[in-house]
Amino acid sequence: MAADLIRFGVAMDADLLARFDDHLAKRGYATRSEALRDLVRAELAAAHVADGGQTAATLTVVYDHHVRELTEKLTEMQHELGEKVVSTLHVHLDHDHCLEVIVMKGAAAEIQRAADRILATKGVEHGKLVITALPDAHHHHHHHGHEHR
Repeated sequence: MAADLIRFGVAMDADLLARFDDHLAKRGYATRSEALRDLVRAELAAAHVADGGQTAATLTVVYDHHVRELTEKLTEMQHELGEKVVSTLHVHLDHDHCLEVIVMKGAAAEIQRAADRILATKGVEHGKLVITALPDAHHHHHHHGHEHR
């Protein structure tokens, strides 16, 4: 990997660099290079999502399980999404509320539409979609030490 590294200079205002270094120290970065690589990866991932690329996402929803037929509606919506739904975690928060984390993958626009539909369902009190880029298969070359199924 070292042969693939390219060094380049970055010009930056001294105050901005000092603030950046403080931020990096708080986040635990050992080097500016690691931080810059992470920033570049995050920017490329955001562009991939914005361009409609393949994504992985979690949709976390909190809902009142006493709302008539809500649990069935949420389950039916997930079944309609088919293979886009990878897994679901269901947690009983208290007497009235449940939390579900729905793990999905697919095209960004499809995942966003599905999340919007679920979040707009009567009885869903709040939730949040966290979406990130899936690596392109032709750019993904390292070994994880486990098999993908």
